[in-house]
Amino acid sequence: MSEVKTNKISSLASNNDITIDPDGTGNTIVASGTVGINNSIPDSFYTGGNNLVVGSGSGSEGITIYGGAESNLFFADGTDIADNLRGRIEYSHGSDNMLFYTNNSYAMRIDSAGKVRIGTSSGVYTEQFLVQSDTSSVNPMTVNNTRSSAATDYAIIFGRNGSIVGSIQTSLSATSYVTSSDYRLKTNVSYDWDATSRLKQLKPARFDWISEGDDAVTVDGFLAHEAQAVVPEAVTGTKDAMRDEEYEIKPAVLDDDGNEVTPAEIGTRSVPDYQGIDQAKLVPLLVKTIQELEARITALEAE
Repeated sequence: MSEVKTNKISSLASNNDITIDPDGTGNTIVASGTVGINNSIPDSFYTGGNNLVVGSGSGSEGITIYGGAESNLFFADGTDIADNLRGRIEYSHGSDNMLFYTNNSYAMRIDSAGKVRIGTSSGVYTEQFLVQSDTSSVNPMTVNNTRSSAATDYAIIFGRNGSIVGSIQTSLSATSYVTSSDYRLKTNVSYDWDATSRLKQLKPARFDWISEGDDAVTVDGFLAHEAQAVVPEAVTGTKDAMRDEEYEIKPAVLDDDGNEVTPAEIGTRSVPDYQGIDQAKLVPLLVKTIQELEARITALEAE
């Protein structure tokens, strides 16, 4: 014969606690301004977060919110709509996006692919992490090292396949943009090559940036594809290349409470995949050309 367990509901007059023991196992709910689920000592936890304490502290325990269109956790400081939606964490089951709201406004999402979007609901390129803002009022991102000693530290590290290939480092007064250059990473090293002939093929130009319109200031530089023919390692991309870009066709539809009813409709379009140039990689060519010119001048002076 199986054991019959007794359901228990009891009240302790000394502190007005109500204890509910559903099956006589000690898995209790204790209510006296605080509630413990599978926990009989909720008052022992930090007072800013012990109104509801779940779990015994042993094994794996948690809370599940079982929803249809979305599952929500709300943070309120009043009963008006603007106040009872002051903060929110929402999981949209239709798009499998996790959304975060602060001050009654959308702030951030993690999409179904694990991509993070801060300040925007959609990506710009194919980035895993995006911070978007209007820089007239706020900086998109700041890296601040609080160490006060005179040392150079990493601010950002760039890795490839488990190895460091570059970094941004800061001292107390300057920033260095560093790329790998250790001799142990190189082979087939040569110092005997003609720099002057190659330098003469470069076409320094002056131009205006189209995006700056009437406010454009004429600057010095290169056209990427022209420099690529001479120093290919200094240039990225291919002349006239295109790429696919995601964009928002229709914004997400929200109900009166701000819940996402229909996810945003995202489309794909073809846009220019612009070339870029790292002008620092022209420096070796410039230095070698100066050395060759200096050697010629010295030879002429010796005649």
